[in-house]
Amino acid sequence: MTAWRPTLALKFLWLLLLLLAMPAFAGDSVVPSSALPWWFWPLALFVTCFLIGIVAVPAGIGGGTLFVPIIGGFFPFHLDFVRGAGLLVALASALAAGPVLLRGGLSSLRLALPLALVASMSSIAGAMLGLALPASVIQTALGLIVLGIVTLMLVSKKSEFPQVAQPDRLSSALGIHGVFIDGASGRAIDWQVHRTPLGLVLFLAIGVMAGMFGIGAGWANVPALNLLMGAPLKVSAGTSGLVLSLVDSSAAWVYLNRGAVLPMIAVPSVVGMMLGARIGARLLHILKGSVIRKMVITLLLFAGIRALLKGLGIWV
Repeated sequence: MTAWRPTLALKFLWLLLLLLAMPAFAGDSVVPSSALPWWFWPLALFVTCFLIGIVAVPAGIGGGTLFVPIIGGFFPFHLDFVRGAGLLVALASALAAGPVLLRGGLSSLRLALPLALVASMSSIAGAMLGLALPASVIQTALGLIVLGIVTLMLVSKKSEFPQVAQPDRLSSALGIHGVFIDGASGRAIDWQVHRTPLGLVLFLAIGVMAGMFGIGAGWANVPALNLLMGAPLKVSAGTSGLVLSLVDSSAAWVYLNRGAVLPMIAVPSVVGMMLGARIGARLLHILKGSVIRKMVITLLLFAGIRALLKGLGIWV
């Protein structure tokens, strides 16, 4: 019975990928937005965010990474409102998946807390900078960043179980190590990290981008944790959600204070994301990271091109 579960889950996720594109194309249909009933866009947001939550959590990139370019590119909302909701969406997906990941040993509080602390401080500065810039500039920069994310995901060779011969002094002092049970192989994996000071510096920059673009920056968390610090891939994806929950909550307060969080956008998006994230957290145990990674690359490539062209005024 266990032999067919990953294959069945893979077919199910590819179906979700096709469904995810359907609400996005509604914004470019021949029907004017004003002719649609008021409940259409909240319902479309709910469905889209539910599907985003399913694929975002296993990929460890945070719901905001997919939410902002897709909703900002295909839905008729101002980008400031989309970015404000994007931080809450990423926060919701992280909080919904957190208990499941912690119980399964796929998240580490000792690894997440010091990194989230420095990233939270810089995310506030990033949010203030993002709100001060024109929407067209942010839209263009967002498209470039998303396409950069795609390039990073394509060229980076993630190691599922990196070998860390010796932890650095800081990680040893903080007790950053652990054991988790790999659901695919059933093995108990001992892990530890190194290059912790460099990781703290990198997360300062990650926090600025998270606040400026409202995309959560989970796409940067996972490579930093996995490739730089040497955490296993699944632990990196799970811990990324804990980092996002702290970083996004800090930046979200800036958007709330500036009135850039609209309930009509945020509420259906958050509810859909939380429901989808709970399913995505369970899929993390049975699916390989490479499967979700290919799906996310496809979505981000399309959404990044759309955001760039919209920011340049070519595809409005």
